[in-house]
Amino acid sequence: MFASIVLGEIVATILYTFIGVALMGFFWWLINRFAPFPVVKEIEEDQNMALAVLIGSVFIALAIIIGAVILS
Repeated sequence: MFASIVLGEIVATILYTFIGVALMGFFWWLINRFAPFPVVKEIEEDQNMALAVLIGSVFIALAIIIGAVILS
């Protein structure tokens, strides 16, 4: 079962995972930087559900990308 695992595939999976997480962090920074309002305050204090759903969907997209990389 484990004989078909190649070291290169493991390294590529780890590399693409870090790239995906770095891109997510970069886009989170972009959202916070260019939003005309404080994003965290809008979600936590003002209970902005639309913004919370948008940020949540970004995290779900990241999870799908990382999952696809691991399965490839």
